[in-house]
Amino acid sequence: MSFPNQLTILRILLTPLFVACLFVDEYNYRFAALVIFFIAVLTDWYDGYIARKFGAVTNWGKFLDPLADKILVLSAFFSLFVLGYVQLWMVVVIALRDLFITGLRIYVIKKNSKKPLRTSSWAKWKTASQMVGIYLILIYLVLKQKTLTIAASSSWFAKLEALNFIDKLMYFVTIVTATTGIHYLIDNRQHVKALAHTISRFLIPNIFIS
Repeated sequence: MSFPNQLTILRILLTPLFVACLFVDEYNYRFAALVIFFIAVLTDWYDGYIARKFGAVTNWGKFLDPLADKILVLSAFFSLFVLGYVQLWMVVVIALRDLFITGLRIYVIKKNSKKPLRTSSWAKWKTASQMVGIYLILIYLVLKQKTLTIAASSSWFAKLEALNFIDKLMYFVTIVTATTGIHYLIDNRQHVKALAHTISRFLIPNIFIS
């Protein structure tokens, strides 16, 4: 296995460790979750950089890298929902977008289509908005834990909470995710139609479509 793919696997392995630390309501664990997430994001940037620089780009890597991103991001958002910081409908929108496109990618690979999926440049903005959004929320959680031990800082933190910035941030992330998903489907509408036809043939008996 190439080194870039090893970094991608590492990102997947770091995800459960990140989630475990996130669920412990203590400063040291929340800070550890922040550090682990930062390292995971670095592997996302570094594996792609190495693969492009040294010509180690593989079809397996093209599939595994975005899958690792989705595992990390969706695990983070679902965890933040369970902890009560993110609204469920936002997580559902993000999850449906990513899961459908992952399913479409798997379908195209198995179909061995001569026309590959077109990766929109907007997808980078989606990934960036999600990663930055999670990172800012984690920083907020770390600061929140810190204020529990430093009473003098509670006043400025109360002002920060009054801004309700997590909801505003998540509205932005959700809109970017949904918009780029629609753009992605439009760019790959030929594959979307083929997948829809395949699903319809599987779900509807041939007697009704013949």
